[in-house]
Amino acid sequence: MYNQLEYTSSQDLIEQYAPLVKRIAYHLLARLPSSVVLEDLIQAGMIGLLEAARKYNPGKGASFETYAGIRIRGAIIDEVRRGDWTPRSVHRNSRRVSDAIHQLEARLGRDASDAEVAAEMGISVGDYHALLQDSMESRLFSFEELANPDDDNAGEQFASLDPEPGSLVADSAFTQALARAIEGLPERERLVLSLYYDEQLNLKEIGQVLGVSESRVSQIHSQAAHRLRARLRDWR
Repeated sequence: MYNQLEYTSSQDLIEQYAPLVKRIAYHLLARLPSSVVLEDLIQAGMIGLLEAARKYNPGKGASFETYAGIRIRGAIIDEVRRGDWTPRSVHRNSRRVSDAIHQLEARLGRDASDAEVAAEMGISVGDYHALLQDSMESRLFSFEELANPDDDNAGEQFASLDPEPGSLVADSAFTQALARAIEGLPERERLVLSLYYDEQLNLKEIGQVLGVSESRVSQIHSQAAHRLRARLRDWR
């Protein structure tokens, strides 16, 4: 039999945090093709919020907003991945970029430039930038995915995990490794991630801050993601 108090509490949480679903959905929509419908993202996010309200355990230490944000984002990524609109070639090229960065930086012992990564892959800088653009436009990048850099369904796996507020994002070892990896990024890449994830600016707004085009911001963001995947590929 339903516990009326629990039901009321869940309803209150859903009403209070419904705007969070829209905020996350709008934020992710900016990185997706025009064929993706905002209402579908919001609906998936609401399912994530419902799951969060149903399974949240305050005794685990995380705030509900933090926990709900993880579940909402995971549910939206899960929905997008189920749509299967990302060509396999994009996934293959994404792995090629990360592999090239990993191998090159292991040899050089420093950050690899665009031109160096392109040369490592045997393509032009223009073609390399095009790969970065395709990767950014075709994938949802999330810090949670970095724990499974070779898995195209990492977001889906994350969304389906039993709800532990301490999961990947809150795991101290991964958090520390990720923080070190971000700190070690080239300054511009680090700034783009900060403006995008911390300040919640969209790509166009970041371009205005940096004085570059929106497409160039997309490329910088994508390269930062690939560089992080390359540097965290051995983390488990």
